[in-house]
Amino acid sequence: MSIHLVGGGWPIDDDAVVYRRFFAEIAAHAEAAGKLEGATLPIVLVRDGDAAERFAEIVAAFEQLGKIQPVAVLAAENAPIEPGVFVDADGIVVWGGLTPAYRTSLEPSFGELRRLVAGGVPYLGFSAGAAIAAERALVGGWKIDSVEIGAEEASEDLEQLTVAPGIGLIDLAVDVHAAQWGTVSRLIAATEAGLVDGGVAIDEHTAFIIGEGPLRVAGRGSVWKVTPDSGSVRVSTVGADAEPDPEA
Repeated sequence: MSIHLVGGGWPIDDDAVVYRRFFAEIAAHAEAAGKLEGATLPIVLVRDGDAAERFAEIVAAFEQLGKIQPVAVLAAENAPIEPGVFVDADGIVVWGGLTPAYRTSLEPSFGELRRLVAGGVPYLGFSAGAAIAAERALVGGWKIDSVEIGAEEASEDLEQLTVAPGIGLIDLAVDVHAAQWGTVSRLIAATEAGLVDGGVAIDEHTAFIIGEGPLRVAGRGSVWKVTPDSGSVRVSTVGADAEPDPEA
């Protein structure tokens, strides 16, 4: 079972390849549990005002990709989400919105999420849900002191570059909307400043898949890798596989 980090991108009508392996994994988990009605899939949305509407849109898209029993986990920004909502999950989806709010809301459940994923429950983080999967989550900001290191429009309502404890599913920092929002520069700045030990920035409509075997990239875009290099940083890209095999 794997951790699937998606760099954003809506709608997802043409993105079956991005999600195919995740849906194969949750189907296998449900089958092993003897569930004939489909995989139990909590979908977390931390949003003010449109959570129910967006949940319905996501479910409609996901039902084209697999047989699921969706569970709405909806919270206003910064409202706590308790661990009990993830009982009996065959997979977990944490969607997008304001990244600091997702981190605050899910913090009471971090331990349970780690336990479930370690026990074989696949995790899919989309945008904010990808960013907070890291042990050290890059949650936003567009400046270090007075120096601009990214676009204010991509700041997540934070001025200063901010790194905070995340769920802890992976030890790499994660940024999202990489090419579309120009967030690679924020990850570079965070690495140069020693706030994180490198990481990945994921393009929209692209999944970075971490599990048994080699790391995989699926979708339309690339994953930008940032690594420390003798007081500077090294940046490289990994393109998407042509057609990842969900059984691989």
